[in-house]
Amino acid sequence: MKDIIQQIQSLGLNQYEAKAYVSLVRQGATSAYQVSKESGIPRSRIYEILNGLEEEGIVIKEEINDSVQYSPLPVDVFLESVQSKWNNTYQSISETLKNFEVTEPTSDIRVMTLKGDRHILSFCRTLLQKAEKKVVISLWDNMYERLEQDLIDKAPNIDLKGIVFQVESPLSGLDIHRKTSYVDSIGENKWFILSIDGREMIYGPSIDERETAFYTDDPVHIYLLENYIWHDILVNRLVKEGKKDTDNWIAREREKFFGSN
Repeated sequence: MKDIIQQIQSLGLNQYEAKAYVSLVRQGATSAYQVSKESGIPRSRIYEILNGLEEEGIVIKEEINDSVQYSPLPVDVFLESVQSKWNNTYQSISETLKNFEVTEPTSDIRVMTLKGDRHILSFCRTLLQKAEKKVVISLWDNMYERLEQDLIDKAPNIDLKGIVFQVESPLSGLDIHRKTSYVDSIGENKWFILSIDGREMIYGPSIDERETAFYTDDPVHIYLLENYIWHDILVNRLVKEGKKDTDNWIAREREKFFGSN
């Protein structure tokens, strides 16, 4: 019950309003006293709350004989009303903000920190939609699964390149990183890189572990990280073509370079 109250509050109602509406949905037409009793809204506030909802058209007030009863707006109608209001608000906000947004090219190079898994994923999807010629990626399975449909939608119109980890059947153009003890034991240290057209990039750690990523249009960042991806692909291909013990040799050399930590 707590979850649905919070979700309805996110649609613009306060806590008491959400409780009153849910109570009416559960009970049907009833008195203010019963709504107060069932919902836990103080009796001193219940008429104020119900009358406010009536003014908004969310509650229907009926006088029957000498008593007053309240009914909820049918759920389908309520949800349609909320969706229509949200769509209108979204359209209005979208047009206004886009008019405010500076669209002229700027010489300032940016490296921005992004917070929150939903914002990071939305930013990734927005970049993919903007891609005109090329998308370069390095993704582990958890991030690949989240962006797979967006990549599928974009793949026919761009050149998709990169490497994926622990993904069984990736899209054409993507290399599968070979299975190694290092890959299997990496835990949550699953960084991702998404670059479009060599001009914008998002990179960061696994959003399951740390909801932080970085956006940049800095050519140096993009050059270095795209070359990092190419180096990973190249080594992966050389190992597959080379001797069977190459993986062990790479593991030893990595240990020498980075140490035990």
